[in-house]
Amino acid sequence: MTGTAARYLYLARHGEASPDESRLTDNGRRQAVLLGERLQRSPLKAVHHGPLPRAEQTAQLVCDQLDGVPLQVSEPAGDYIPYLPQRGELPSESADAMLARLSQFPAEERERGPELAQAALAQFTGPVDGDEPRHELIVTHNFLIGWLVRAALDAPKWRWMGLSHANAALTVIRYAPGRPASVLFYNDTGHLPAELRWTGFPPDLCI
Repeated sequence: MTGTAARYLYLARHGEASPDESRLTDNGRRQAVLLGERLQRSPLKAVHHGPLPRAEQTAQLVCDQLDGVPLQVSEPAGDYIPYLPQRGELPSESADAMLARLSQFPAEERERGPELAQAALAQFTGPVDGDEPRHELIVTHNFLIGWLVRAALDAPKWRWMGLSHANAALTVIRYAPGRPASVLFYNDTGHLPAELRWTGFPPDLCI
């Protein structure tokens, strides 16, 4: 009888992108290579990435440092608004500002996002069938990382907002049978030199 085993989900935001987000910068390419070198020590079985160029380019550079790990494009690993909160769900002092910010994103990202976010939970979270633990990486975007981390912590759905992830930083979530999900570490930039850390953050959050 087939059992279930732990899933180790590695999450990385794409490397630093050009202003028009069509490609990685030189810094972004270096970040991706360094992330791949760090992951050489991990037993990854698959690398998933979103369809946008900055995620695809990052994932390819990561895989170039690995030994035969398959690369797979996945729409649920893309860039979108994962959940649109109602005003009553939000802290009263910041609700107007948060809703105004969400309204600035393209309609497609807001309208299709919740469906894709549920698909991401179904595809990428929870224990796996079989007896062998599975390690897999998603190269994605800030919002999806926040969504998956908040789900692992059973936080309110709107709480994906306010979780900021640096370019090419690494987060790992463990989903073990019969246990709550565990965030093993979050936004780890230990594989990056100081000058390549904190990119992708507003200046006031670069600590």
